[in-house]
Amino acid sequence: MKKRQSGFTLIELVMVIVILGILAATALPRFANLTSDARIAKLNAAVGAVKSGSAIAHAVALARGVSGGVVVIEGQNVTMANLYPTADTAGILLAAGVSTSENYSSAAVGADLQIQISDVTTPANCSFNYTPAPLNGAPAFSTPVTTGC
Repeated sequence: MKKRQSGFTLIELVMVIVILGILAATALPRFANLTSDARIAKLNAAVGAVKSGSAIAHAVALARGVSGGVVVIEGQNVTMANLYPTADTAGILLAAGVSTSENYSSAAVGADLQIQISDVTTPANCSFNYTPAPLNGAPAFSTPVTTGC
């Protein structure tokens, strides 16, 4: 009666380890960049929130016949100019619900308001601008800058 060999040979085990190493080397860089992807997603979410907040505040101002001054949205006094929120903390940031407690920051850039992700090395490189509405016009939103996210 012959004895049957059981188990794997050394060559088979080495080949499995080599294949697993190759798979890990190709998959690891994809998962290592998740922090940057998350910051870009957060920035895009802020753009959406600011656009929505602007539209809601505009609708409230039209419904109440307020062109400037203040409108009340969810118990908050949002400052308005030309039927849209102003480019400051009491205007668009309040209407959009974007706050510093969520790692957002803002900076005035001329008449614009730059909204930034604050937990990066250079916040201006992970930001977008809100340009306040001109007379008889709508506000503008810049394309997000994601080079530093």
